[in-house]
Amino acid sequence: MIFFAEDMADTIYSMHWHLLISQSWLSHYPVLAATTESEGESNTLVLAGVLLSLVVIYFASKLGGEICSRINLPPVLGELVGGVLIGVSAFRLLVFPDSGCSADDSLIISFLQNTADLAPEMTESVFAAQSEVISLLAELGVIILLFEIGLESDLKELIRVGPQAAIVAVVGVIAPFAAGTAGLVYLFNVPAIPAIFAGAALTATSIGITAKVLAELGQLSSKEGQIIIGAAVLDDVLGIVVLAVVASLVKTGEIQIANIIYLIIGAGTFLIGAILIGRFLSPYLIGLVNEMKTRGQILLTSLIFAFSLSYIAIAIHLEAILGAFAVGLILAETEKRKELEEQVIPVADILVPIFFVCVGAKTDLSVLNPAVPSNREGLIIATFLILVAILGKVITGFTVFGQPQLNKLSIGVGMIPRGEVGLVFAGVGSASGALSEATEAAIIMMVISTTFIAPPLLRLVFQQTETNIQANITPPAEGISTQSETMDKLQE
Repeated sequence: MIFFAEDMADTIYSMHWHLLISQSWLSHYPVLAATTESEGESNTLVLAGVLLSLVVIYFASKLGGEICSRINLPPVLGELVGGVLIGVSAFRLLVFPDSGCSADDSLIISFLQNTADLAPEMTESVFAAQSEVISLLAELGVIILLFEIGLESDLKELIRVGPQAAIVAVVGVIAPFAAGTAGLVYLFNVPAIPAIFAGAALTATSIGITAKVLAELGQLSSKEGQIIIGAAVLDDVLGIVVLAVVASLVKTGEIQIANIIYLIIGAGTFLIGAILIGRFLSPYLIGLVNEMKTRGQILLTSLIFAFSLSYIAIAIHLEAILGAFAVGLILAETEKRKELEEQVIPVADILVPIFFVCVGAKTDLSVLNPAVPSNREGLIIATFLILVAILGKVITGFTVFGQPQLNKLSIGVGMIPRGEVGLVFAGVGSASGALSEATEAAIIMMVISTTFIAPPLLRLVFQQTETNIQANITPPAEGISTQSETMDKLQE
């Protein structure tokens, strides 16, 4: 006990001595002590700003999504519009430095000043850090989104898709891309790289929106429906490759034919190589998952795979989304597909709305105000992009030859909506700094317009065709034609 007491006394004496030394040392360096305290306070305030931003983002996404869902529009449009309302165009609850805003423009920063004692000299640093965190979360959101899109795609169906769908998809990418890019460059004198990015945004097709309308019309399994869905899936694959190439082009800052060819070959080789190697390795991956006993084994293992390929894509100057999409396609062929789809939904529900709301929040629709003379060019560009977006897809239906009984107009109309895929282009373009405010707003208007106009147009062309076919059907001898018989003939 004596030795123990002596040891305790020595320990207490040592601690007291070190405390005196540290206090004396810090007293000689008050700037360092103040800096440490200031950094801790700053980190706490950044966290508070991020939490408030997420509250605003989730509220806007759910409110907008619920409203759109109740009027038979895609919820993603509601998330976009919700972002516009809370962003730089309206209430300025969520603004970002890359949109030309400062801390004084942010209502969240003002709220922190009034409720969390945010000092005036710290506002800009807290605002910049909070915005950076939200932007990174949005980037993670788009990676998860592309992983989910790949997971919902059927690679075998893509391989089996008929030549008609392939032709429709290729024309649906080339026609709007070429017309949009050339028109912006030669008619509106838009610089080459922003024009190429805007043209690339015209290539996408939202399979989700079209599939929902086709299912409501009972046309999902029809010949037209199969061609539309197959072509839309191929459109997404081609569009993502185009996006990866264009985004990489922005990073280099110059347009050279050799560089473009390298990027196209690189993106194609990466996607095909990743899928081939992934298909070889996926059985071992699933075997490893089956041996694990901890919770979340399939989800976390898949995310490790997806993030690893996304990193490799970044390392070779491509986009991270290409790697995530490739992993989704690979894992869609495994026995764990359904389980993984169910487990990734909550992750997507947390991160993906951040991306779409941020796209809307960064969009300054005031640049399309016709009352300001300098804005009229942006409005004209938006009108031009909308026309090219519609016509560039409508003509795809008429590229299917040898089948006169097909409703070719419905095929073209079914390819019109851009939806979430078009927003991915706008978001990546905005983050890269390639787009001017007017061009970015014009792309957003194009996405909104095509997504709104496509469902009623698709219903109209299918109903018109059904009416025409019913009028031309010869009734049976007794003069009675049942609805089931008519539908059978329609399916034929």
